[in-house]
Amino acid sequence: MTNPTVIDLFAGCGGMTIGFAQEGFNPIFAVEWDKYAAATYAANFGEEHVRAGDIADVKDEEIPEADLIIGGPPCQGFSNLGLKRLEDPRNQLWREYMRFILKARPQVFVIENVDRFSKSPEFEMLRAEVENGILQNYEISYNVLNAADYGVAQRRRRTIIIGSRVGKIDLPAPTHAREPAPGSGLLPWRTVRNRIEGLPLTPASSELPKSTTEFFGESMPGTFRKLDIHFRRDPRPLSLERYAHVPPGGGRFNVPTDLLPRCWREKATGTTDVMGRMRWDFPSHTIRTEFFKPEKGSYLHPQWVQGQYLGEDARWVRGDPEQTVNRVVTHYEASLLQDFPEDYQWVGTKVAIARQIGNAVPSGLARAIARHVRPFIS
Repeated sequence: MTNPTVIDLFAGCGGMTIGFAQEGFNPIFAVEWDKYAAATYAANFGEEHVRAGDIADVKDEEIPEADLIIGGPPCQGFSNLGLKRLEDPRNQLWREYMRFILKARPQVFVIENVDRFSKSPEFEMLRAEVENGILQNYEISYNVLNAADYGVAQRRRRTIIIGSRVGKIDLPAPTHAREPAPGSGLLPWRTVRNRIEGLPLTPASSELPKSTTEFFGESMPGTFRKLDIHFRRDPRPLSLERYAHVPPGGGRFNVPTDLLPRCWREKATGTTDVMGRMRWDFPSHTIRTEFFKPEKGSYLHPQWVQGQYLGEDARWVRGDPEQTVNRVVTHYEASLLQDFPEDYQWVGTKVAIARQIGNAVPSGLARAIARHVRPFIS
Protein backbone atom coordinates (compact mmCIF):
# COMPACT_ATOMS: atom_id res chain seq x y z
CA MET A 1 0.00 0.00 0.00
CA THR A 2 1.03 3.64 -0.38
CA ASN A 3 1.98 5.51 2.73
CA PRO A 4 -1.08 6.67 4.71
CA THR A 5 -1.79 10.38 4.38
CA VAL A 6 -1.97 12.86 7.25
CA ILE A 7 -3.30 16.39 7.74
CA ASP A 8 -1.75 18.47 10.55
CA LEU A 9 -3.97 21.23 11.98
CA PHE A 10 -2.61 23.91 14.32
CA ALA A 11 0.63 22.40 13.08
CA GLY A 12 3.06 24.79 14.75
CA CYS A 13 6.58 24.17 13.53
CA GLY A 14 5.90 20.50 12.80
CA GLY A 15 6.77 18.60 15.98
CA MET A 16 3.83 16.23 15.62
CA THR A 17 4.35 15.76 11.87
CA ILE A 18 7.97 14.71 12.51
CA GLY A 19 6.84 11.71 14.55
CA PHE A 20 4.20 10.62 12.05
CA ALA A 21 6.51 11.12 9.04
CA GLN A 22 9.15 8.99 10.76
CA GLU A 23 6.56 6.20 10.97
CA GLY A 24 5.77 6.37 7.26
CA PHE A 25 2.85 8.80 7.12
CA ASN A 26 2.77 11.21 4.18
CA PRO A 27 1.90 14.82 5.15
CA ILE A 28 -0.40 16.31 2.49
CA PHE A 29 -1.91 19.38 4.17
CA ALA A 30 -1.01 21.56 7.14
CA VAL A 31 -2.52 24.72 8.62
CA GLU A 32 -0.74 27.13 10.98
CA TRP A 33 -1.59 30.78 11.60
CA ASP A 34 1.82 31.86 12.98
CA LYS A 35 3.87 32.80 9.91
CA TYR A 36 7.26 31.91 11.41
CA ALA A 37 6.06 28.53 12.68
CA ALA A 38 4.43 27.82 9.31
CA ALA A 39 7.70 28.75 7.59
CA THR A 40 9.67 26.41 9.84
CA TYR A 41 7.22 23.63 8.98
CA ALA A 42 7.59 24.50 5.28
CA ALA A 43 11.39 24.51 5.48
CA ASN A 44 11.34 20.91 6.69
CA PHE A 45 8.33 19.38 4.89
CA GLY A 46 7.76 21.59 1.85
CA GLU A 47 5.83 24.82 1.31
CA GLU A 48 3.38 23.55 -1.29
CA HIS A 49 0.97 21.89 1.16
CA VAL A 50 1.14 24.47 3.97
CA ARG A 51 -1.53 27.09 4.61
CA ALA A 52 -0.10 29.95 6.65
CA GLY A 53 -3.17 31.67 8.05
CA ASP A 54 -6.47 31.29 9.85
CA ILE A 55 -7.91 27.78 9.68
CA ALA A 56 -11.38 29.30 9.28
CA ASP A 57 -10.27 30.73 5.92
CA VAL A 58 -9.73 27.24 4.44
CA LYS A 59 -12.75 26.49 2.26
CA ASP A 60 -14.48 23.13 2.48
CA GLU A 61 -13.59 22.31 -1.12
CA GLU A 62 -9.89 22.88 -0.36
CA ILE A 63 -9.79 20.16 2.29
CA PRO A 64 -8.35 16.92 0.85
CA GLU A 65 -9.36 13.45 1.97
CA ALA A 66 -6.79 11.90 4.30
CA ASP A 67 -6.27 8.73 6.31
CA LEU A 68 -5.44 10.64 9.49
CA ILE A 69 -5.85 14.09 11.02
CA ILE A 70 -3.62 15.25 13.86
CA GLY A 71 -3.40 18.50 15.77
CA GLY A 72 -3.68 20.43 19.00
CA PRO A 73 -6.34 23.16 19.06
CA PRO A 74 -5.16 26.14 21.15
CA CYS A 75 -6.04 25.89 24.81
CA GLN A 76 -5.71 29.44 26.17
CA GLY A 77 -9.44 29.87 26.48
CA PHE A 78 -9.87 27.20 29.16
CA SER A 79 -6.42 27.23 30.73
CA ASN A 80 -6.29 27.40 34.51
CA LEU A 81 -4.37 30.60 33.95
CA GLY A 82 -7.39 32.31 32.36
CA LEU A 83 -11.15 32.51 32.41
CA LYS A 84 -13.06 29.36 31.48
CA ARG A 85 -15.54 31.08 29.19
CA LEU A 86 -17.39 28.84 26.80
CA GLU A 87 -17.93 31.71 24.36
CA ASP A 88 -14.23 32.62 24.24
CA PRO A 89 -13.40 32.58 20.49
CA ARG A 90 -10.13 30.75 21.20
CA ASN A 91 -12.21 27.81 22.46
CA GLN A 92 -14.09 27.48 19.19
CA LEU A 93 -11.11 26.45 17.08
CA TRP A 94 -11.76 22.83 17.98
CA ARG A 95 -14.94 23.19 15.92
CA GLU A 96 -12.73 23.88 12.93
CA TYR A 97 -10.93 20.65 13.73
CA MET A 98 -14.27 18.83 13.55
CA ARG A 99 -15.09 20.52 10.22
CA PHE A 100 -11.89 19.08 8.79
CA ILE A 101 -12.87 15.64 10.10
CA LEU A 102 -16.23 15.84 8.33
CA LYS A 103 -14.66 16.88 5.03
CA ALA A 104 -11.44 14.82 5.03
CA ARG A 105 -13.16 11.70 6.41
CA PRO A 106 -10.06 10.29 8.14
CA GLN A 107 -10.09 6.79 9.52
CA VAL A 108 -8.40 8.09 12.66
CA PHE A 109 -7.89 11.47 14.27
CA VAL A 110 -5.56 12.45 17.10
CA ILE A 111 -5.97 15.51 19.32
CA GLU A 112 -3.16 16.69 21.59
CA ASN A 113 -3.72 19.29 24.28
CA VAL A 114 -2.87 20.40 27.81
CA ASP A 115 -3.33 17.90 30.62
CA ARG A 116 -6.40 19.81 31.88
CA PHE A 117 -8.20 19.50 28.54
CA SER A 118 -10.04 16.34 29.61
CA LYS A 119 -11.77 18.35 32.34
CA SER A 120 -12.81 21.26 30.13
CA PRO A 121 -16.31 22.16 28.83
CA GLU A 122 -14.94 21.87 25.28
CA PHE A 123 -13.95 18.26 25.89
CA GLU A 124 -17.43 17.49 27.19
CA MET A 125 -18.87 19.04 24.04
CA LEU A 126 -16.54 16.90 21.94
CA ARG A 127 -17.70 13.80 23.78
CA ALA A 128 -21.32 14.79 23.12
CA GLU A 129 -20.62 15.03 19.38
CA VAL A 130 -19.08 11.55 19.47
CA GLU A 131 -21.91 10.03 21.49
CA ASN A 132 -24.83 11.56 19.60
CA GLY A 133 -23.66 14.13 17.11
CA ILE A 134 -21.66 14.75 13.98
CA LEU A 135 -18.80 12.48 15.12
CA GLN A 136 -20.93 9.53 16.17
CA ASN A 137 -19.16 7.25 13.68
CA TYR A 138 -16.03 7.57 15.80
CA GLU A 139 -15.05 5.96 19.07
CA ILE A 140 -12.58 7.80 21.27
CA SER A 141 -9.93 6.86 23.81
CA TYR A 142 -8.16 9.45 25.90
CA ASN A 143 -5.72 9.83 28.73
CA VAL A 144 -2.94 12.07 30.02
CA LEU A 145 0.43 10.78 28.82
CA ASN A 146 3.90 11.73 30.04
CA ALA A 147 6.36 12.19 27.16
CA ALA A 148 9.14 10.72 29.33
CA ASP A 149 7.28 7.39 29.30
CA TYR A 150 7.75 7.25 25.51
CA GLY A 151 11.46 7.94 25.19
CA VAL A 152 11.54 11.74 25.40
CA ALA A 153 14.11 13.29 27.75
CA GLN A 154 11.45 15.57 29.21
CA ARG A 155 8.62 15.24 31.70
CA ARG A 156 5.72 16.71 29.78
CA ARG A 157 2.13 15.70 30.51
CA ARG A 158 -0.38 16.08 27.68
CA THR A 159 -3.92 14.89 27.03
CA ILE A 160 -4.05 12.62 23.99
CA ILE A 161 -7.36 11.73 22.32
CA ILE A 162 -7.54 9.07 19.62
CA GLY A 163 -10.75 8.94 17.59
CA SER A 164 -11.36 6.02 15.23
CA ARG A 165 -14.09 4.82 12.87
CA VAL A 166 -12.22 1.55 12.23
CA GLY A 167 -12.59 0.13 15.74
CA LYS A 168 -11.66 1.58 19.08
CA ILE A 169 -7.94 2.29 19.49
CA ASP A 170 -6.58 2.43 23.03
CA LEU A 171 -3.72 4.73 23.96
CA PRO A 172 -0.20 3.34 23.39
CA ALA A 173 1.41 1.60 26.34
CA PRO A 174 4.54 3.23 27.81
CA THR A 175 7.90 2.09 26.51
CA HIS A 176 9.99 3.72 29.26
CA ALA A 177 9.77 4.17 33.03
CA ARG A 178 11.62 6.03 35.77
CA GLU A 179 12.64 2.75 37.42
CA PRO A 180 11.62 -0.16 35.16
CA ALA A 181 10.60 -3.28 37.04
CA PRO A 182 12.69 -6.37 36.22
CA GLY A 183 11.14 -8.29 33.35
CA SER A 184 8.77 -5.44 32.41
CA GLY A 185 10.46 -4.88 29.08
CA LEU A 186 10.47 -1.15 29.74
CA LEU A 187 13.53 1.01 29.18
CA PRO A 188 14.79 3.62 31.66
CA TRP A 189 13.75 7.22 31.09
CA ARG A 190 16.03 9.09 28.69
CA THR A 191 17.92 11.93 30.29
CA VAL A 192 19.19 15.43 29.68
CA ARG A 193 22.64 13.90 29.24
CA ASN A 194 21.36 11.68 26.42
CA ARG A 195 20.35 14.74 24.42
CA ILE A 196 22.71 17.65 25.09
CA GLU A 197 25.99 16.32 26.50
CA GLY A 198 28.96 17.25 24.33
CA LEU A 199 27.64 20.55 23.00
CA PRO A 200 29.86 23.62 23.49
CA LEU A 201 29.51 24.80 27.10
CA THR A 202 30.22 28.39 26.10
CA PRO A 203 28.34 29.31 22.91
CA ALA A 204 30.40 31.46 20.58
CA SER A 205 27.70 34.05 19.85
CA SER A 206 24.74 35.75 21.47
CA GLU A 207 22.97 36.34 18.16
CA LEU A 208 21.50 34.40 15.27
CA PRO A 209 23.49 34.40 12.01
CA LYS A 210 22.52 37.06 9.47
CA SER A 211 20.41 35.09 7.02
CA THR A 212 17.05 35.46 5.30
CA THR A 213 14.86 33.19 3.19
CA GLU A 214 11.54 33.75 1.45
CA PHE A 215 8.44 31.83 2.52
CA PHE A 216 4.87 32.58 1.44
CA GLY A 217 6.15 35.59 -0.52
CA GLU A 218 7.80 37.22 2.51
CA SER A 219 11.43 37.51 3.56
CA MET A 220 12.04 35.93 6.96
CA PRO A 221 15.07 35.29 9.22
CA GLY A 222 16.58 31.88 8.52
CA THR A 223 16.89 29.14 7.81
CA PHE A 224 18.96 28.19 10.85
CA ARG A 225 20.10 24.79 12.00
CA LYS A 226 22.24 23.09 14.64
CA LEU A 227 24.76 25.48 16.26
CA ASP A 228 23.15 28.47 14.55
CA ILE A 229 20.62 28.46 17.40
CA HIS A 230 23.14 27.47 20.08
CA PHE A 231 23.61 31.06 21.22
CA ARG A 232 24.06 32.49 24.69
CA ARG A 233 22.49 35.25 26.72
CA ASP A 234 24.66 37.74 28.63
CA PRO A 235 23.20 37.99 32.15
CA ARG A 236 24.15 40.65 34.68
CA PRO A 237 26.79 39.77 37.33
CA LEU A 238 24.05 39.59 39.99
CA SER A 239 22.16 37.03 37.93
CA LEU A 240 25.31 34.94 37.45
CA GLU A 241 25.91 34.97 41.18
CA ARG A 242 22.37 33.71 41.79
CA TYR A 243 22.76 30.92 39.24
CA ALA A 244 26.03 29.80 40.80
CA HIS A 245 24.32 28.91 44.08
CA VAL A 246 21.77 26.56 42.46
CA PRO A 247 22.74 22.86 42.37
CA PRO A 248 21.21 20.28 40.00
CA GLY A 249 17.60 19.73 41.02
CA GLY A 250 17.66 22.94 43.08
CA GLY A 251 15.95 26.25 42.59
CA ARG A 252 15.36 29.68 44.05
CA PHE A 253 15.39 28.38 47.63
CA ASN A 254 19.11 27.62 47.22
CA VAL A 255 19.90 31.26 46.50
CA PRO A 256 20.98 33.29 49.57
CA THR A 257 18.20 35.59 50.72
CA ASP A 258 20.26 38.73 50.23
CA LEU A 259 20.67 37.86 46.52
CA LEU A 260 16.97 37.28 45.86
CA PRO A 261 14.75 39.93 44.26
CA ARG A 262 12.27 41.49 46.66
CA CYS A 263 9.28 39.65 45.18
CA TRP A 264 10.87 36.29 46.05
CA ARG A 265 12.13 37.37 49.46
CA GLU A 266 8.58 38.26 50.41
CA LYS A 267 7.09 35.04 49.02
CA ALA A 268 8.38 32.14 51.09
CA THR A 269 6.24 29.47 49.40
CA GLY A 270 5.14 28.51 45.91
CA THR A 271 6.86 28.73 42.51
CA THR A 272 9.32 26.06 43.58
CA ASP A 273 10.79 25.31 40.16
CA VAL A 274 11.89 28.83 39.19
CA MET A 275 15.61 29.54 38.93
CA GLY A 276 15.95 25.76 38.78
CA ARG A 277 18.86 23.73 37.45
CA MET A 278 18.42 20.60 35.36
CA ARG A 279 19.96 17.27 36.30
CA TRP A 280 22.21 15.43 33.89
CA ASP A 281 20.79 11.99 34.63
CA PHE A 282 17.08 12.81 34.73
CA PRO A 283 14.60 14.14 32.16
CA SER A 284 14.10 17.90 32.09
CA HIS A 285 11.00 19.66 33.33
CA THR A 286 8.52 20.82 30.69
CA ILE A 287 10.15 23.07 28.11
CA ARG A 288 7.88 26.11 27.85
CA THR A 289 7.99 29.03 25.44
CA GLU A 290 10.17 31.22 27.70
CA PHE A 291 12.78 28.63 28.62
CA PHE A 292 15.42 31.31 28.05
CA LYS A 293 14.33 33.06 31.28
CA PRO A 294 15.58 31.35 34.48
CA GLU A 295 12.80 32.96 36.48
CA LYS A 296 10.25 30.96 34.44
CA GLY A 297 11.31 27.43 35.40
CA SER A 298 14.11 24.86 35.72
CA TYR A 299 16.15 25.90 32.74
CA LEU A 300 19.71 26.31 34.05
CA HIS A 301 22.30 24.08 32.41
CA PRO A 302 22.89 20.90 34.49
CA GLN A 303 26.68 21.15 34.80
CA TRP A 304 27.58 22.41 38.28
CA VAL A 305 30.49 22.03 40.66
CA GLN A 306 30.08 23.26 44.22
CA GLY A 307 32.75 25.64 45.37
CA GLN A 308 33.75 29.25 45.71
CA TYR A 309 32.26 31.78 43.34
CA LEU A 310 34.86 33.61 41.26
CA GLY A 311 32.79 36.58 40.12
CA GLU A 312 33.90 37.58 36.65
CA ASP A 313 34.57 33.96 35.63
CA ALA A 314 30.92 33.16 36.36
CA ARG A 315 31.73 29.78 37.85
CA TRP A 316 32.39 27.97 41.09
CA VAL A 317 35.70 26.16 41.63
CA ARG A 318 36.99 24.19 44.60
CA GLY A 319 39.80 21.87 43.59
CA ASP A 320 37.85 20.62 40.59
CA PRO A 321 38.83 21.52 37.02
CA GLU A 322 35.31 21.09 35.67
CA GLN A 323 33.43 24.25 34.89
CA THR A 324 30.06 25.17 36.33
CA VAL A 325 27.87 26.38 33.50
CA ASN A 326 25.93 29.38 34.75
CA ARG A 327 23.49 29.92 31.93
CA VAL A 328 20.11 28.75 30.74
CA VAL A 329 19.91 26.07 28.08
CA THR A 330 20.24 27.44 24.57
CA HIS A 331 17.58 27.29 21.89
CA TYR A 332 19.40 24.33 20.35
CA GLU A 333 19.56 22.44 23.63
CA ALA A 334 15.88 23.15 24.28
CA SER A 335 14.99 21.87 20.81
CA LEU A 336 16.86 18.62 21.48
CA LEU A 337 15.08 18.19 24.82
CA GLN A 338 11.86 18.65 22.86
CA ASP A 339 13.10 15.76 20.71
CA PHE A 340 13.56 17.68 17.46
CA PRO A 341 16.07 16.17 15.02
CA GLU A 342 19.57 17.60 15.34
CA ASP A 343 19.50 19.06 11.81
CA TYR A 344 15.98 20.52 11.95
CA GLN A 345 15.69 23.87 10.15
CA TRP A 346 14.30 26.94 11.92
CA VAL A 347 12.80 30.21 10.69
CA GLY A 348 12.14 33.36 12.71
CA THR A 349 13.51 35.65 15.38
CA LYS A 350 15.00 34.38 18.64
CA VAL A 351 11.71 34.86 20.49
CA ALA A 352 9.67 33.33 17.64
CA ILE A 353 11.85 30.22 17.52
CA ALA A 354 11.63 29.84 21.31
CA ARG A 355 7.85 30.00 21.07
CA GLN A 356 7.87 27.34 18.35
CA ILE A 357 10.05 25.05 20.45
CA GLY A 358 8.03 25.46 23.63
CA ASN A 359 4.64 24.99 21.94
CA ALA A 360 5.61 21.86 20.03
CA VAL A 361 4.63 18.25 20.63
CA PRO A 362 7.79 16.23 21.35
CA SER A 363 8.35 14.15 18.25
CA GLY A 364 9.07 11.02 20.32
CA LEU A 365 5.58 11.13 21.81
CA ALA A 366 4.07 11.70 18.37
CA ARG A 367 6.14 8.84 16.98
CA ALA A 368 4.85 6.45 19.65
CA ILE A 369 1.26 7.38 18.80
CA ALA A 370 1.90 7.05 15.05
CA ARG A 371 3.49 3.62 15.48
CA HIS A 372 0.51 2.53 17.59
CA VAL A 373 -2.29 3.69 15.23
CA ARG A 374 -0.75 2.76 11.88
CA PRO A 375 -1.73 -0.96 11.97
CA PHE A 376 -5.39 0.11 12.26
CA ILE A 377 -5.31 2.18 9.07
CA SER A 378 -6.15 0.23 5.94
